[in-house]
Amino acid sequence: MKKITIVGTAFIIFLLTACNESPKKELDHNEEHTTTGEGSHAEEGGHKEEEGVVEISKEQAETIGLEVGLIKKRSIGNNIKVTGILELFPQDRATVSPFVGGNINSIKVIEGDRVRKGEVLAYLQHPDIISMQQELQEKNDELIFLEQDFERKKILYDKGVSSGKEFQMAQSKFRSTTSSVNGLRSKLRLLGLDVSKVVDGEIYSSIPMISPINGFVDDVMISIGDYVAPQSKMFAISDNSKIHLDLKIYEKDINKVREGQQIYFTVASKPNEILEAKVHSIGKTFETNPKALHVHADIDNKGRHLLPGMYVEGRIVQGKKMVFAVPEEAIIKDAGRAFIFVLDNSDTDDGMMKYKMVTVSTGLEDLGFVEISLREKLKKDTKVVTKGAYVLSSEMIKGELRHDH
Repeated sequence: MKKITIVGTAFIIFLLTACNESPKKELDHNEEHTTTGEGSHAEEGGHKEEEGVVEISKEQAETIGLEVGLIKKRSIGNNIKVTGILELFPQDRATVSPFVGGNINSIKVIEGDRVRKGEVLAYLQHPDIISMQQELQEKNDELIFLEQDFERKKILYDKGVSSGKEFQMAQSKFRSTTSSVNGLRSKLRLLGLDVSKVVDGEIYSSIPMISPINGFVDDVMISIGDYVAPQSKMFAISDNSKIHLDLKIYEKDINKVREGQQIYFTVASKPNEILEAKVHSIGKTFETNPKALHVHADIDNKGRHLLPGMYVEGRIVQGKKMVFAVPEEAIIKDAGRAFIFVLDNSDTDDGMMKYKMVTVSTGLEDLGFVEISLREKLKKDTKVVTKGAYVLSSEMIKGELRHDH
């Protein structure tokens, strides 16, 4: 919170001056500033002398980084303070490894690329892959002959012409070859090859490495020409859209947490943005150091700006208390009093922006926001200065001091 000692001094001077003047004199003084032309101090350096009001141009507002926003209700207080990190569930993280060894002859993605389930990431080649396809073709042709032989001997056996031994041998060869063909078919499917084309005589010289999930490529651990052994890690992929909060709840707060409770949290990359989550599940096992339970919470991460591993600070809402609140830097405090600046009119006739100082009472503080109570009724669409209030107060003091001289 920025405290401005000089604000209090100027304010006291103003009150003493006002007390020494009669109501009529004050009215005459205001009328004089309204009607006076040359020699008037109504405007000096872009500021109009009006009680608790400062005017600056749009260009000045942009230069000092002034920001305004609507006064909104937020949940403050009655909360459980928690910390944790952003995590992914196991099913939303994947590593890609080959079933067979081979050399990399093509890489189709780089780190950060978005990929879809089934998309080709790289191609792997090895003579054993070609041999496996040739074996399937040979076994499949053999199976056709064995099936016909089995059917012929079965008919003869049923008529009593062929012996049982010949029928059983034909049946055994047919079944074992069928098993071999089905096994080779399954292996080639796992390698991502079109088995029907292989059976028809086509031979693939390389096999594709495909993504098992939708997501983004986190890491590429291969280069062209590398030999990759079976089960070696080639790619790491994650789906950040389903990221969740992994929070630690200490023993004293366990009984206060329930599934479905609202959570408000911030991350270091966007400290002024309040994000929302909901308690999804509560762990059943204590961690020993420190003694705490894990609580998982669902997040809507459509913007994809949240990443696994980010540290978070949050509040689990126990009993929702919605109050009007503004950012901490919107509050000007001095001598036990608090003020905010509101945009009095968005665009005056002379192109100036008028900001009025309004007295408020402050309450609870949480997640960088302060509860406020207004002493005067404001319109629903009233905008308050959320950033740059200190600079505005300085500008107002300058105007008051010039007026005093």
